[in-house]
Amino acid sequence: MDVNMQKPTYISAAEAVKLVRSGNRVFIHGSAATPIFLVSALQDRWKDLQDVELVSITTLGQVNFDRPEHRGSFFFNSLFVSATTRNVANSEHGDYVPIFLSQIPALFRKRVLPIDVALIQVSPPDSHGYCSLGTSVDIALAAVETATYVIAQVNPLMPRTHGEGFVHTSRLNAMVWQQAELPEMDYASGADPIMEKIGKNIAGLIEDGATLQLGIGGIPDQVLKNLTGHKNLGLHTEMFSDGVIPLIEKGVINNRLKKIHAGLSVTAFLVGTRRLYDFVHDNPSIGVMDISYVNDTSIIRQNPKVTAINSAIEIDLTGQVCADSIGSFQYSGIGGQMDFIQGAALSNGGKPIIALPSQTNKGISRIVPYLKQGAGVVTTRGHIHWVVTEYGAVDLFGKSLKQRAKALIDLAHPNHREALDRAYFDRFAKA
Repeated sequence: MDVNMQKPTYISAAEAVKLVRSGNRVFIHGSAATPIFLVSALQDRWKDLQDVELVSITTLGQVNFDRPEHRGSFFFNSLFVSATTRNVANSEHGDYVPIFLSQIPALFRKRVLPIDVALIQVSPPDSHGYCSLGTSVDIALAAVETATYVIAQVNPLMPRTHGEGFVHTSRLNAMVWQQAELPEMDYASGADPIMEKIGKNIAGLIEDGATLQLGIGGIPDQVLKNLTGHKNLGLHTEMFSDGVIPLIEKGVINNRLKKIHAGLSVTAFLVGTRRLYDFVHDNPSIGVMDISYVNDTSIIRQNPKVTAINSAIEIDLTGQVCADSIGSFQYSGIGGQMDFIQGAALSNGGKPIIALPSQTNKGISRIVPYLKQGAGVVTTRGHIHWVVTEYGAVDLFGKSLKQRAKALIDLAHPNHREALDRAYFDRFAKA
């Protein structure tokens, strides 16, 4: 025990958020680490504040950023749109910054978006005065390093994770004690036969000794369920959830063959159930690190057989991938898809994979002749490699426009293949 460490002083959330002034830019810690208690206290000050800009990636939990009475007080400038910010980001009271996840810390460190106040959630300080950013180091570390003021919601239910997320209490301008369950996401609960088939198709592409990157959602979870017979897998991913736990416990994921951080499962943030949060607590085999490092293509490519699994909203017949918008409606964000698509492509034996159901729940084809008007291209047709649906898998690398179109039509739902064939003829076959 460090007898020289001063006992931390905790104040109320209402008192802590008085550090925020009108015109400030306020960073909000994201994902499972969203400091809901501090956000609520800040929102309670709406009558006193004007033009406060809020910035964050995904936020989770019972928080609403689209309240009519807050317009004029808060403007949400999202770095990755999620369910809690989707409405406001697509309104006159919010906006979205298109950017690779790996480059967001540079916005703070280079003062492109200087942070006045950072609202974070951390584990209680240890005997040396160090708290942990817990489930989300990602872009939060850069915000903590550069913010003028840092306000911490200290939660004993936040896991203490190893890696780069330690913050000393001397860096915290205000500390608020609040014990509260973290937001939970169970990606296995929404599985359906289509996801299960896609998971099996992807698992068939994964080789022993591969290093995995897993995107968000039910498909990566289904992939993991089909990897129990694999050997010596590694994990270097921007996020992971509960699905990796059985593979780590069984030694399927052992990181033995990785060139960077051998023996260590590397991630930037974690989202899952309480089981996951308990699993990573004080677990030295898990390293939670800065997203500018985890998603750095020059780092990713050094690991063997990097297999990157990401999703899409729609893909056109030439291989352009829209993954962040429905037409001009901003649904999510660029995120780390391109970081890992390119990193996997440059890895020795790597496989960049875009996985998607062949059609929406309403029966609309996700493989389309042309992207919707206003849709954003996240992965270009110059970067695309593997595409997987429930109808199979195809590698588009090196294929011509006509070859790509024919291959993608074979992956489409049978209900839409005739229409896609006509689109192919109109575009490529007419004299």
